[in-house]
Amino acid sequence: MGHLRSLPKPRISESEESFSKTISHMMYGFGDDPNPLPETVALVEDIVVEYVTDLAHKAQDIGSKRGKLSVEDFLYVIRKDLPKLNRCKELLSMQEEIKQARKAFLEDE
Repeated sequence: MGHLRSLPKPRISESEESFSKTISHMMYGFGDDPNPLPETVALVEDIVVEYVTDLAHKAQDIGSKRGKLSVEDFLYVIRKDLPKLNRCKELLSMQEEIKQARKAFLEDE
């Protein structure tokens, strides 16, 4: 039997580590173990990245006809998935409310 050499671990950037930590926290929030296996976190991360990449490509295909990408392109892509569509609209509405509140706060100063 030969000697097995361990390969150096690839360096993980700070943002990648933060993303993995965020996924780990989300998994716990949805009922997983407080410290899920790194392999499980990596698998969920791969699934999320693949989904978001696919969504962005589909939105880009729609936006390329006008020459630019917009929020409406993403909403169009998810139009048949009503829970996601409604949640996105809710978050966009909340974003607008926060923007208006900040604007009003800054005007008062």
